[in-house]
Amino acid sequence: MTDRQHAFPAAWQRRVAIDRVSPEVDGGRFAVKRVRGDVVEVEADIVCDGHEELECRLLVRHGETGQWAAIPMECQGNDRWTAAFVADRIGAWHFVVTARVDTFATWLRDLGRRDAAGEPLDVELAGGAKLVAAAAHLAAPAVAHEIEALALTLRSADWRATAANPRLRELMSLYADRRDETRLEPPRPVWVDREKARFSAWYEVFPRSWGPSGEHGTLATLADRLGYVAGLGFDVLYLTPIHPIGRSFRKGRNNALEARPDDVGSPWGIGSPDGGHTAIHPALGTLDDFERLRQRAESLGIEIALDIAVQCSPDHPWVQEHPEWFRHRADGSIAYAENPPKKYQDIVPFDFQCGPWRQLWEALAGVFRFWAEKGVRIFRVDNPHTKPFAFWEWLIADIHRTHPDVLFLAEAFTRPKTMYRLAKLGFTQSYTYFTWRTEKEETADYLREVTTPPVADFFRPNFWPNTPDILHETLQHGGAAMFEVRLTLAALSVGNWGIYGPAMELLEAVPIKPGSEEYRDSEKYEIKAWNLDAPESLAPFIRRLNQIRRSEPALARVRPPLIQSLDDDHLLAWCRHDPATINTVLVVVNLEPAATRRGRLTLDAASLGLGTAAAVAGHDLLTGIDVVWPLDTITIECTPEHPVQIYRLTAEERVAAALGEP
Repeated sequence: MTDRQHAFPAAWQRRVAIDRVSPEVDGGRFAVKRVRGDVVEVEADIVCDGHEELECRLLVRHGETGQWAAIPMECQGNDRWTAAFVADRIGAWHFVVTARVDTFATWLRDLGRRDAAGEPLDVELAGGAKLVAAAAHLAAPAVAHEIEALALTLRSADWRATAANPRLRELMSLYADRRDETRLEPPRPVWVDREKARFSAWYEVFPRSWGPSGEHGTLATLADRLGYVAGLGFDVLYLTPIHPIGRSFRKGRNNALEARPDDVGSPWGIGSPDGGHTAIHPALGTLDDFERLRQRAESLGIEIALDIAVQCSPDHPWVQEHPEWFRHRADGSIAYAENPPKKYQDIVPFDFQCGPWRQLWEALAGVFRFWAEKGVRIFRVDNPHTKPFAFWEWLIADIHRTHPDVLFLAEAFTRPKTMYRLAKLGFTQSYTYFTWRTEKEETADYLREVTTPPVADFFRPNFWPNTPDILHETLQHGGAAMFEVRLTLAALSVGNWGIYGPAMELLEAVPIKPGSEEYRDSEKYEIKAWNLDAPESLAPFIRRLNQIRRSEPALARVRPPLIQSLDDDHLLAWCRHDPATINTVLVVVNLEPAATRRGRLTLDAASLGLGTAAAVAGHDLLTGIDVVWPLDTITIECTPEHPVQIYRLTAEERVAAALGEP
């Protein structure tokens, strides 16, 4: 063979091209995310020179090995081919699109055209019989005999019945020569989680503040008070770190550099002579207490989420046992964490580029495995963006090999593309910029961005109006009405949301100093005595939000928000619509709740399935009041007393039909 002959790869003989595959993330580098039970709809542009018929198939498998299931694809027009499969198991899935010139289907199509034109068919029938007979060489003996018999009948007077026989088409597809088939490479991965990955309500607590007033709480006292959390409608109890806290450079109240003897320190300063990441702070209890808490939560429909902070206090056992895992200063001392000019003397970070990095990675994975074996299936990971991407990709895959039902929430308040990269690497959910989206247009744009493809194929937002680290200025100055607005935005716009409680429902809003987002008398550094029965508590409002989330299919099925037109610069309106159940929820919030705002609402009737209805009925999901609006004259008003409006919408003719009216 000459050098010139070598210049023509065999693949160049493949005439079919596959383009614009959907869904995929970065050409198949990362997995598309779905939840169990989802119908995964696969599309691709598939083109070929000439006029031949194509056979396009979707190949699907669960797991890394095993047989591929073949699903025929159909052309929806303009060379766009589609097929779908049900992701009925959690874990890794893969799909491949294949396409080939279907010589038999092309022959069959042309035969029909020639027959209709009255042309002689002897030569064409002989050619078709030869095509069919060739397929017999790829079949088992019993099937080969059946194919050969069909080939023979194509030469007989009964050829029309044979040509129309569906069995012949089936056999010609099963035993087609696929050597020149075009195959999408690499296989596109899909990661399928359980439902809670997409729909969850989180409640964050410091367990030490849940004891009798003035006393250090324990896991046992928290277990006794879980009825409160369940009553609010939350199904994830997120525990701040429960491990021993170091004493060296322990921070005092309000982040003071000098701690008093009775200061409890920050839970994120992990590790003391009592143990590290797999130990429980002695004042909180024991592993048996943790198991009782977990079982009590489970009985109430709540899962425990554990905070894993990949860092240590200077007193962590690993600092003495493995000093090589940490960064060292020029004087030989282990370096503490810094984000100049901020200094965190109570925390020492790991050196992920140290010589024995493999042992470090394994040790950290061992922390997650330890708690997974204790029944934890949700981890909130602190500051993952400050650790190597490769570490997270490896660790999450490693945990999923034995515990595919584990969920990971990334606490990554960082640059957008870094947040997205972490999601691609495997994090199930992510904190977002929601907290800092406060104006109408920027909030609407952000809702669209994080709930629609391509971002929504890999990124699942978890909206938090507050955290122990973030008291946004809108809450500092907006009063209860602003709290209700931010709660509603978080709870009813996306599938996952959470609050830091009881600070949220008890309207905690005083910063440590003007311009700061840090709480004064922050629970990060002291035990708080929360009055859960305070009359001003927003607990009833939060409870109702979670009830609405679960009772309305458009919310429970996590339909993306559809922004609606409302001609006031401070009123934001969106709908969540589920066509399968004909359920539509309208939410309106006043982003300037101290003042009464009024505007004209224009609903997108087509996208909401309202058809040609002249009017729409609204059932107020907060007050129970029913209204009927002409579609062309809907006026919405939000007052300081009622800064939020939530309605279930129904087209007027459906209301009349349900009542039996003409």
